[in-house]
Amino acid sequence: MSMEPISGRGFPAAVPGPEQLYADCTLCPRACHINRFERSGFCGAGTAPKLARAALHMWEEPCISGEQGSGAVFFSHCTLRCIFCQNHEISAKGFGREVSVSRLAETFLRLQDEGAANINLVTATHFLPSVIRALDEARPGLRIPVVYNCGGYETPETVRMLDGYVDIWLPDMKYSDDALAVRYSSAPGYLETSTEAIRQMIQQAGPPKFGGSPSDDSAGLMKRGVIIRHMVLPGHRRDSIDVLRHIAESFPAGSFLISLLSQYTPFYKALSDREYHSLNRRITSFEYDSVVNEAVALGLKGYMQEKSSAKEEYTPSFDLEGVP
Repeated sequence: MSMEPISGRGFPAAVPGPEQLYADCTLCPRACHINRFERSGFCGAGTAPKLARAALHMWEEPCISGEQGSGAVFFSHCTLRCIFCQNHEISAKGFGREVSVSRLAETFLRLQDEGAANINLVTATHFLPSVIRALDEARPGLRIPVVYNCGGYETPETVRMLDGYVDIWLPDMKYSDDALAVRYSSAPGYLETSTEAIRQMIQQAGPPKFGGSPSDDSAGLMKRGVIIRHMVLPGHRRDSIDVLRHIAESFPAGSFLISLLSQYTPFYKALSDREYHSLNRRITSFEYDSVVNEAVALGLKGYMQEKSSAKEEYTPSFDLEGVP
């Protein structure tokens, strides 16, 4: 793959090392202030990175996966508690294997050697200090972009820690209504928090930039930028429309792309808990088309999914594939 090296990385001198950050954890907006060397906070994570899968992944946006696949590294545990999470085996139940920082760095380079379009860090915030150390170790040989794939529930301080490490930001903006954010993801203040985080991401990454000419094998792949994801939930198309209006009002036109997801499939508590029975169905074409039409009316640019994407097989198997 002919891509120019990613330069300018290095752990900022003003940022404390992993021991200090884990000892009084404020990595996510919950700011548990837990000493994670002694016990875990809301996320359930310890201090060693835990992975559930590290392999080529074909089901991201076309500009992320390309034809070769994104080098997706799925981290166990999560700072959110989404009751419909398709990855609940690893996010809520914590399935995975702990690895050292050096092993994590080797995993990044292995994925690059396998032809990955990028290194795709999936829900990594609770292990951020170790991830940054691993990126530092991999830096001399790493020549593909780094993607930060997250739920959007981030602090501006955490985003700033990643300045110079992340090339492509892939955050969710899940809800406009805070009551829904609390009920479905245990995430108070979600809209305000995600807005400030995404504003910082856009400031760091700049407008979307893609690969070069058609003769370049990176053509069509994203090199820098922000893609804001939103998944339409059954029964909540009006909240989705409010999310899109908020995005259009909050961020400069041309500074980001959106990705409207139709892939919602009942999983986890949405499938089994009667309290959430209204989410125990897929979305209708009317619901999704209403949201797409609003995006068009607002002039938002980006991606939409085919309704056929709402299938269980789009969820990867978490069997420790590629985990050292």
